[in-house]
Amino acid sequence: MNTKASILLVDDHPLFRKGLRQLLELEEELEIVAEASNGSDALSMARETDPDLILLDLNMQGMDGLDTLRAMRASGIIARIVMLTVSDNEADVVNAIKAGADGYLLKDMEPEDMLDKVKEALVGKMPISEKLTSILAIALRNPESNSQDLAASLTSREHEILTRIAQGHSNKVIGRDLNISDGTVKVHVKHILKKMGMRSRVEAAVWLVNQKQGG
Repeated sequence: MNTKASILLVDDHPLFRKGLRQLLELEEELEIVAEASNGSDALSMARETDPDLILLDLNMQGMDGLDTLRAMRASGIIARIVMLTVSDNEADVVNAIKAGADGYLLKDMEPEDMLDKVKEALVGKMPISEKLTSILAIALRNPESNSQDLAASLTSREHEILTRIAQGHSNKVIGRDLNISDGTVKVHVKHILKKMGMRSRVEAAVWLVNQKQGG
């Protein structure tokens, strides 16, 4: 049984991609299934390989990282997508998360920290600079008016899965806990995001946490 986590690398700098591949492949449980140097290739490769994680550069020639991210979410790709960039601009971070990113990492991180953050992303955590967490919580807070409608639109199973997502559980862990397959969890997640009009697991999780704090 193959338990390796599949990763798609998207960056327009070949040298950086090569170094990142070498770093990630030091870990036996990580497997690079594809590489892309631009947004359009990344989109088709994401559909083909259905990876567990996509590491996506923000500043690329042509179709940039944000446009690629939006296109991926619009086409129903629910893999974890983590931005990997040189920009520590807070607006870039907020825009990326609002567009559906599950995390935001800087390229100048120490290699060991990078590996740790990639592993965090794969188990459902949100790899991002701690100083930005409160900014994101505020930015992602949804208007109070539609909160009741959103909650009521979810089935009990969907709410159960969303609660586990907010606790940082991966699809595999959720599937094991609920005695359903990873594929079934993925379908539920897709339905949850569609019903809630959200683009990523992180956005949905932050919404749920805010509801509980508000209640």
